[in-house]
Amino acid sequence: MTRKILYALLLLALIVAPFVGAYPVFVMKVLCFALFASAFNLLIGYTGLLSFGHAAFLASAGYTTGYVIKTFGLTPELGVLAGTLAALVLGLVAGVFAIRRQGIYFAMVTLALAQLLYFIFLQASFTGGEDGLQGVPRGKLFGLVDLGSDTTLYYVVLLGVTLAFALIVRIVHSPFGQVLAAIRENEGRAISLGYRTDAFKLLAFVLSAGLAGLAGALKTLVLGFETLGDGYWTMSGLVVLMTLVGGMGTLFGPLVGACVIVSLEDRLGDIGEMLASVTGVDAFRGLGDSVTTVTGLIFIVCVLAFRRGIVGEVVARVGALRGEARVAAKEQG
Repeated sequence: MTRKILYALLLLALIVAPFVGAYPVFVMKVLCFALFASAFNLLIGYTGLLSFGHAAFLASAGYTTGYVIKTFGLTPELGVLAGTLAALVLGLVAGVFAIRRQGIYFAMVTLALAQLLYFIFLQASFTGGEDGLQGVPRGKLFGLVDLGSDTTLYYVVLLGVTLAFALIVRIVHSPFGQVLAAIRENEGRAISLGYRTDAFKLLAFVLSAGLAGLAGALKTLVLGFETLGDGYWTMSGLVVLMTLVGGMGTLFGPLVGACVIVSLEDRLGDIGEMLASVTGVDAFRGLGDSVTTVTGLIFIVCVLAFRRGIVGEVVARVGALRGEARVAAKEQG
């Protein structure tokens, strides 16, 4: 019940955000990366599979969406659908090869496939190469609703991300999700119980790829461009960081992690200027050029002090306090 209340409050806050001074494009970017991190968390947090190639699904969907909208004049919903389907197909192909291996070998296979795709994007003509795919129009939703307004597009993206997140919640709490948890905890035992674990892992991989693709497609629609950076291995590392900082294996954790990391990347320069004006230390003005260093320090702090991530630690502490309260109540009773 508490979790449902938190989700309801978060959704309410997002609904009113444009009316209380929040910049719609920035919040939409955070939402897209939150969905990306949640899709990745479905794979690593609930299935136990570490992928170092999830950037490939984000970028492939983004390029596909941008290309079909810009070149063929498709409406935005068809463009997003095309991008998501491209990521699903790519996830199926990559998954067939990757699930043959386990542990670090699985991660290396996904990384190799993602880097192969990156160099294809680098040399292909339809991607724009190093310049990226620019000038993607937002168009009209179903040919009726003009998405040129940031506020209108914001609510469309919010609806899409909310539905995708609801799907992730349903997957996690379904019998299928329970089998994935069993595979994560002890795959050998799951096999002994008669489950075809490779089929379950492949389906989880494809679902995760498709949801990551949806995030990439929506991001291209929001920003109006797609760049090579989304397909590089550092983006795969970034989503790992988001998930670990927020709390791997928790539904709310990737949302928090994405918000923290994206906010740092976009607002660290402003934070540095504010600190410099308050403290008088000019060294803070250079924080905007030290995003990688700061995020690295945050990762180290989380690993050393918050191994469960921000949300994971909060859940663990609350659970411990509740346990102590129950023990105290029994002793008094």
